[in-house]
This record gives sequence, structure tokens and C-alpha cells, in this order.
Amino acid sequence: MQRRTFLGSAAIVVPAVAMARQRLNWPADTDTQKPFVVKQGDSRFGEKTMLGGKSPNDIKISAKDTGNQLAIFFYEGKEKGGPPKHYHLHQDEIFFVVTGEYLFEVGGEQFRLQAGDTIFLPRRLPHCFAQTSDTGSMYFMFQPAGKMEDFFRAIGALTAVPTPAQGAAIFAQHDMQVVGPPLAF
Repeated sequence: MQRRTFLGSAAIVVPAVAMARQRLNWPADTDTQKPFVVKQGDSRFGEKTMLGGKSPNDIKISAKDTGNQLAIFFYEGKEKGGPPKHYHLHQDEIFFVVTGEYLFEVGGEQFRLQAGDTIFLPRRLPHCFAQTSDTGSMYFMFQPAGKMEDFFRAIGALTAVPTPAQGAAIFAQHDMQVVGPPLAF
């Protein structure tokens, strides 16, 4: 009798969990993941992505770890400057400044950030930022992850500074639109 009750309950619970997973958009491949640690100076899969040939941009949490729901990076800026003004079609973006100073322009407003500050950038809102100190570092994340890991791999593989048109094409291939030049400071 207990086996029949168990099987009957399972026949109800399993479809209910599957429907909840689909409704809540839970990725099926994340339930079996184990915890992991990514040490300072390391990247999730041991790969190094260098932006501008000298600034490491390490993957800390990969889209592969989260069913494409989240990606987290750590950037260690070795020079002043930043990307052109752009927006993400599908991702919200969050920055947490660890060291240095940054100027962000988001939706026409400017914000100065320093160590300990956090800024949220909603998807489809044009933004850019510039590291204004000689060095700086920050964690930043995308939700959902989208194509951002591949974007940084593509930018990191460049051997020369791209023309604005080439840069805009790389952005577009990764679901972003360039809408202006880098931030002047």
C-alpha cells in the first residue's frame, strides 16, 4: 500500500516540479552543479582575456554555471578610458568598484564612483564609463549572461585597436548597439 501511495504522489509531484521549473525559468542543467572557488588572479576556466592588451578581464562566474542566467567578471584596469557609449538589448548590468575611480554616463546622467560604490544599468539604456584613475578594478555582472563572455573573448583577441565601424560590428554581433563615442573626461 505504501508503494502505491508513493508512486501516486510521484505521479503528481514530478509534473508539478517540471511545470514550476518551466514557469520560474529554472535552467535544468544547474541543479547538479557543485560549488567552486575562483581564486584571486584566476579565471573560471583558466583562460585569460586581456582588454587593450594589458588589462585582465577574468570570468568569475560563467553563463555555463548558471544556465545563461548570470555572468560575473573581474576587471583590473591598467590605464584610463573605457568603452564607447552603447546599450545591451537583453542584459541588465551591475558594476561594483573595488579600487580606483570611474565616471559613468547612463541615460544622460553622470555618476562618479569610487571603491565600494555600486551602479545598476538597466537593459536598453545607453551608457558608457571611463576609468579616471591610473589603475582601478571592479566586478561587473550581466543578467542574463547572453553573449557577453564571447564578446570579451572577441575583443581580447584583437591585435590592434578596431576602427569605430569594426568595433560597432563586434558589439552588434553580441546583442549590443554602439550609439556614441567613449566618454570624455
